[in-house]
Formats: sequence, structure tokens, C-alpha cells
Amino acid sequence: MSGKFKSLLLLVGMCAGTMTSGGAVLADTGNGSSSFSLRGFGTVGVARSSSSHAEFVRDMSQPVGIKDGQWSGRIDSILGVQANWQATADIELVGQVVSRLHYDRSHNPEVMWAFAKWEPDPRFSLRAGRIGADFMILADSRLVGYSYLPVRPSPDFFGPLFFSHFDGADASAAMPLGNGVLRGKIFGGWTHEKSAGALGVWDTNGPALRGVVLEYVEGPWQFRGNLASIRFAADMNTAFLSNPLRNIGTSQSIAAAEALNIKDTVTRFLSLGIVYDQGPVLVQGMLNKITSETQIVEDSHAGYLLAGYRLGALTPFAGVSRWKTKRGEPPSTGLPATHPLNLGYLQFFDSIHVDRTTYSLGMRWDWRSDMALKFQWDAVRATSDTRVFSLRNVDPEWNGKTDVLSVTLDFIF
Repeated sequence: MSGKFKSLLLLVGMCAGTMTSGGAVLADTGNGSSSFSLRGFGTVGVARSSSSHAEFVRDMSQPVGIKDGQWSGRIDSILGVQANWQATADIELVGQVVSRLHYDRSHNPEVMWAFAKWEPDPRFSLRAGRIGADFMILADSRLVGYSYLPVRPSPDFFGPLFFSHFDGADASAAMPLGNGVLRGKIFGGWTHEKSAGALGVWDTNGPALRGVVLEYVEGPWQFRGNLASIRFAADMNTAFLSNPLRNIGTSQSIAAAEALNIKDTVTRFLSLGIVYDQGPVLVQGMLNKITSETQIVEDSHAGYLLAGYRLGALTPFAGVSRWKTKRGEPPSTGLPATHPLNLGYLQFFDSIHVDRTTYSLGMRWDWRSDMALKFQWDAVRATSDTRVFSLRNVDPEWNGKTDVLSVTLDFIF
């Protein structure tokens, strides 16, 4: 039996051994102030990509994707368990463990949430521990497939957000405003996740992050703005270029080597989102802008629009998303144009560019109150130099096009 299926069975066993038929275990201390619940969520999914020259991935954390028209369950299958203990009227302890595809190709269970929440008043709360990275609208729940309409959150929009949690704290406050509720949140901490790609595994080594969220909800409308930043604590695996350039020792070659650094630089995330959800109509629109102090991470813009219409248990939907980075001009190495090191340096900067659009059509079928079956077609149209960050194992014949078919079963229990 493979390691990935052992991990999934471990999580299932944790649930089966402790849960009642109602999906939760409740323990009352006698004063009504303490209770415990255990619930779970998951996705069993398969997908295939029409291209044999590039692998389609869900986000930047995944080391491998899908290609060659072969059906695979590697990118979308997820299983999670969440425990909530209301210790007192004001204090709640929350833990969440998830099995999914990791940077090392394993599906080992990972602690995603482990925090204590103090809520002395419905209008104010503090959390401390391991918390979901709430950088964009819907980002905190992007692993819970049942909670959103399409098969997966848009890779064009959420793909750059490879970290899903951080260790730190946040504070939230809410107040009535007009006919709705205004909420605000500040957060800060460190993330310890790893990413994988064409440059190998990147250990981010605990970069510091912080941010603020402002949200207004009125009836079927939700408006949200996020501003966050992350200061990286480790360089990517670019020493194969930067070390030889530094060893040459000229001012130009050293400047070129410095352009390959990301350590101690800050990348900022600005995102805006709007959701309308009433009756049969669901519409989501999102925009983000990412700016960086390093040339190895190009500034980018992304947008996402999704619309669905409920017809009983069926919800057809359509969406379009776009992700484009701003191509920069790296410093000259000072080497001859045909020098192998200069050619490799320029080729690398050419490969980090992203310019792609995805058109999506799909259907969600809520055939049970706790299960949803989804079908989706994605037409990915990119420039042929879209390689390192948004895809995996791209070969020279890649023409920027692939069609992805996906079928998933999302469930909660």
C-alpha cells in the first residue's frame, strides 16, 4: 500500500473511531459552557490535461501536476479533520489536520490549524497559534472543496499563494454599519511551509508576515479588501547562477547575482473581492496586485470572475481568470552575449514570466446535503514562456495551451 493511501486511511480512522452518526461528539461538563465537536471534509478528484509538454498544477506548492491526457487524482484529492473544543464561554480551542499533495510528493497529514480563540464579546476576538493564511477573499477555506462552487479555487488567482497557514496571532472586531456589518482584522506571524518547482524544494525558513483585512457584509453582498506583506528569510535555489556570477567579481556580475536574491526582501499583496449570493444567483469577482522588492518575483496582476445559477440541486457555472506578471529587465552580467553563464542567466529570467488566461465551464450537483459532485472544463491559454512558477516540468515544445477536465466529489462529515 502506498504512503499516500496510508495517510488517508489514518485520517479516516481517526474520524471513524471517535465520531457519532451526527458527525460530532459533544461532551457537556454540566454547566453548559463546554463542548467538543469533531468533523471532517474531503475531496476525491481526478483530472486530466491535454498537453504532453507541461504539467498543470493547483498551486505553487505542488511538485508535480497532470499531463499527457492521463487521469490522475494527485492535484485535487484532500482529506481533513477538524476538532473544536469550547472550553469555556469565552475560550475555544481549534485543531485541523489535512492530508494533501506536499512539496515532497507525500500525502502525510499536516497540522493546518492549532489555535486558541478568546471571544469575550461577539464583536471582538483574539486568536493565537497556527492560523489559516487569510491573504485573499475565500483563501482561508480554499482546501474545503464543499465550501466553494468550482472544482478548485482559480490557480491564476490563488496559485501564487503557496502558503496556507502561519504561526502567530490575529485580532478581529465587528460593528454595525448601515444595514450591514463592518469587520476588521489584523494579523501577524511566521510561516514555515515549503514549495517545490523547477528550482527544486524551497524552504522558506520562517519568513515574517503581517496584514490587515476589512470586510463589509450587507444582505447578499460581501465586500472585502486585504493588504498583506511577507519578508522572506531564505533565498530560492538559484546558487547555480548566483555563485558563479559572484566569483567573477566584477561590479556588473555581482549586481546580476544580487538580482537573484529574495532573502530579506518584502513582497506585498493587495486584493479586493466582491460576492453576491442570493436565491439562484451566485457571482464572485476578485482582483489582486503583488509587488516585490526583488526581480526574481515579478510584479503581477490577477483577476477572477465566476458566475453560477442554481437550478434545484444543479448549479451550472462559468468563469474566467487572468494572471500576468510585469516583465522586468535584469541587470547585465557584463559577460559576452554568447557566454554560457550569461545565456543561462537570461534564460532563467525569461522563464519566470507568467501571462495566462483560463476559461472555465462546469456543473455542481448537490445530490446529498453533505456531498457535491462537480464536473469542470478549463481552457488554459498562456504564452509559451509561461513556465517556472505556474506549471511544472515544462519542455521546449510547450505552446502555452492545455485543456483540463476534472471530476470531483466533495464531502463533509
